[in-house]
Amino acid sequence: MLYLSGQIALAPQTGLMIQDSIEQETVQVMTNIKAILSAAGVDFNAIVKSSIFLSDMNLFGAVNKVYEQYFESDFPARETVQVAGLPRNANVEISVIAFINQH
Repeated sequence: MLYLSGQIALAPQTGLMIQDSIEQETVQVMTNIKAILSAAGVDFNAIVKSSIFLSDMNLFGAVNKVYEQYFESDFPARETVQVAGLPRNANVEISVIAFINQH
């Protein structure tokens, strides 16, 4: 199992937050998750659970529209919650649990 801590929209190259729009912020979060999954030898299909933390539940539709583009078929189990604050004033943070099949 791979337990991936919450990812925010930090650009690895600069260490700066990507917050031009909630869509861009979510793309960066998913890009960060993809890089970690790739380093473990898996992709988004290995995710069995995700947790999405939002600064405002009104962002759910826009975040979900980006999120769903990263999965080919069935979405993993997930919960989405609104929180009082996220690191670096992020609007979205996503953590995942992935199954790594080791044959």
